[in-house]
Amino acid sequence: MGTGEKAAAAPCGSSSAGFEAWKQDFAGEARAKGVGASAVAALMQTSYASATIAADRSQRSFSLSLDQFLAKRGASTIVARGRSLKQSQGALFASIEQRYGVPPGPLIAIWGMETGFGSQRGNQNMLSSIATLAYDCRRPEFFTEQLYAALKLIDQGALSAATRGSMHGEVGQTQFMPKNILAYGSGNLDVAANALNSTANFLRAHGWRAGAGYQPGEANFAAIQAWNAAPVYQKAIALLGRQIDGEAGSAAR
Repeated sequence: MGTGEKAAAAPCGSSSAGFEAWKQDFAGEARAKGVGASAVAALMQTSYASATIAADRSQRSFSLSLDQFLAKRGASTIVARGRSLKQSQGALFASIEQRYGVPPGPLIAIWGMETGFGSQRGNQNMLSSIATLAYDCRRPEFFTEQLYAALKLIDQGALSAATRGSMHGEVGQTQFMPKNILAYGSGNLDVAANALNSTANFLRAHGWRAGAGYQPGEANFAAIQAWNAAPVYQKAIALLGRQIDGEAGSAAR
């Protein structure tokens, strides 16, 4: 929000007990900030997302070693499918690289890691997930900003009360959070071309330079770090991207 005021009048909570009262207070604050009636109505329809809270408490895969993480995520399959997509969608990736300076490899790696190339986009109610996390005491400030962004997107008609996403409210082929949709998104992110262009736009906005390397220690790795905070995830994107782009062989480290 950037204004420094308290995120919501109601206290955070660690169970569903206070969620309905919190929604009422948050809705009042949202109206005062200019959030429209349709978005406020969508907020009031949300339910406490117990599955989201369970997932948020147990993100164990990010503590694995790189090799364990790659095995769990099916890295060899991502590389094989990614190389095929790089060929079959060559015109799309060429246009993205010309526009944003981002080569196919890291984009395809992100696409494969995030949703298995669109096959696993999540089936949680996006707004319920984000509202629950904004209410939860673990990271309320971060998710309050995401919730306001989601409400704005609903007001704009870009998302709806029925939008489905992953456990933390990520949506689309490459799993954008609402604030990033507002800042970098273009079109319906369930459409691969839109999601890939938007992902490249995000990377360029975070310092990606055309032609520079993107392995750890190279100029563009910081943009990958901005995409996901988990070091093992960042290294996986760099490694798989390099393999998909065909540099240094399939077993490169």
